[in-house]
Amino acid sequence: MAELAALLFDVDGTLADTERHGHRVAFNRAFADAGLEWEWDDALYGELLEVTGGKERIHHYLQRTGEEARFSPEELNDFVARLHAAKTEHYKRLLAEGGIPLRPGIERLLREARMEGVRLAIATTTTHDNVSALLQQTLGPEAESWFEVIGAGDVVPAKKPAPDIYHYVMEKMGLSPQQCVALEDSVHGVQAALGAGLKTVVTVNDYTRHGDFSGATLVIDQAGEPEQPFTVLHGDAGEGDHLNMALLRRLLV
Repeated sequence: MAELAALLFDVDGTLADTERHGHRVAFNRAFADAGLEWEWDDALYGELLEVTGGKERIHHYLQRTGEEARFSPEELNDFVARLHAAKTEHYKRLLAEGGIPLRPGIERLLREARMEGVRLAIATTTTHDNVSALLQQTLGPEAESWFEVIGAGDVVPAKKPAPDIYHYVMEKMGLSPQQCVALEDSVHGVQAALGAGLKTVVTVNDYTRHGDFSGATLVIDQAGEPEQPFTVLHGDAGEGDHLNMALLRRLLV
């Protein structure tokens, strides 16, 4: 039996409910600044989350609306890059305002892992800047150093559901899938983790709770706290009612 050596965390929707209250709002503010009459409401954004990656999401929306025909390929890529950069600045401002807290149980779980010598890493499609801003605003200026590897953004060419980001992180850490547990919130994230051979725990959110998480080891509504227990949606948590290191070790068996 392999011993649990590391927890590999997705960010958006897993560490914090960043999609609804962060990224969606930031996209809309960037659109307004650019003079675009676009409004991504909750329903539309839920659909657009089927596309992984912020720049990819804008490309998809332009294709879907037929507006990409207004641009040459070079102009299109430049337009999307500038729009996404503006969105990232708005996202960081939202974080600085304290509008995006960590999800229940996440800070406790991170601190517990560190106390027990379990290594931490990030495996996400969001940008490194977004990760840094979230960690610093929610956990403090030193929080980024808690994570041995931060696999983010375009560090690998193929984003989730491809498993590349997980392979990248584990290679950097010198670990095998049998030594790690991935924590995710979305179907694409689970597909990426499973494709890398990882046991996966899913904490769903409002955008993802009806997804097909076949193959995940445990699906719960949140990491939870001792006084705020999770609800098990799939899998066996035994006597556990909140995600902690003891439960994660048992799941690795």
